Amino acid sequence: MVTFLPTRPGRLADVPSFERGIGGAESNVACGLAAAGHSVRWVSRVGADGFGDHLVATIGSYGVDVSAVRRDPARPTGVYFRTAGERGTDAHEVAYYRAGSAASAMSPGDVDLEAVRAGRVLHLTGITAALSEGCRGLLHELTAPGVGRPLISFDVNHRPDLWRGAEGAGVVLELARRADVVFVGEDEAEEAWGVSGGSSAVRELLPEPGVLVVKQGAKGATAFVSAAGEWGLVAQFPAPLGSGGGPESQGEASFPASLGAGAVTFVPALGVDVVATTGAGDAFAAGFLSGMLRGLSVTACLRTAHLHAAATLTTPGDLAVPPTRDTVDRLAAVDDGTWETLRLGPGWTQAVQAPEEVRIP
Repeated sequence: MVTFLPTRPGRLADVPSFERGIGGAESNVACGLAAAGHSVRWVSRVGADGFGDHLVATIGSYGVDVSAVRRDPARPTGVYFRTAGERGTDAHEVAYYRAGSAASAMSPGDVDLEAVRAGRVLHLTGITAALSEGCRGLLHELTAPGVGRPLISFDVNHRPDLWRGAEGAGVVLELARRADVVFVGEDEAEEAWGVSGGSSAVRELLPEPGVLVVKQGAKGATAFVSAAGEWGLVAQFPAPLGSGGGPESQGEASFPASLGAGAVTFVPALGVDVVATTGAGDAFAAGFLSGMLRGLSVTACLRTAHLHAAATLTTPGDLAVPPTRDTVDRLAAVDDGTWETLRLGPGWTQAVQAPEEVRIP
């Protein structure tokens, strides 16, 4: 979607002007991964209008392959407006205008499934499932078991306002159970499924995914990893990933070959001077997937995810200039004590050259 950000704080009724940007969970992840140096394709539908032109051009400028994006002459590109307030507070407002949008018309019959399945990882979210019956059918088709299915990454992204009644919670739970790598917030799981008791309780509800990443807000994130042979990543990603001896190998054991059954890893979040939270979850997913594709340890994957999220948290828009791979690698390699004292503020992705130059209280 095209997103409009207010030029000053206040209610939507009071804000006189907005700045145009781009938004959308899957496209945010695509841009984040492409900016991190990975080959990425975005498959979607946009209107044959100026906003569609802007989306395709902007996402393509990140290095994302947009050749499989279809233009719909009968339906508009979705747009939304939001306030500068934090999501989840009374002051935060979002006005979506995407009912009947081009993206909502996606279905198994009008999407290039070959292009979708051509990658090593296919990233999906629960937001797409909420847009229409056709979109739900598409996600069920893409997550169905079968020969040649790519690794399925699924961000629950449960948005109750997009669903009629309570059906959405069950739909996203079913999709999560069909995925290989799942991202979900601890508070999100409680809201959607009534799960309390922390990250372990979420894992009890979702034992199927080979990797379950439970985001715990400012506390951090926990990754639950099954035995490698139980979920097929060995076949998808022969060990070691990035084994050419270059920077991608990082001296790390391959992922997930080094992990035993039932491995649980917690990494605390970074100290961040938050500007806005929108898009941070998408950046987190992009960072984790980037680390996974590079064959980093699960700890390094989580740290990479936190660093990518910190880039977005310290900017007002849905997308941020990500830290360079070199910066990520150096910060992710610090000792635990240094990691827990790091504090990142606006502009840190351009300013940081070495761990000791990050602001430490």
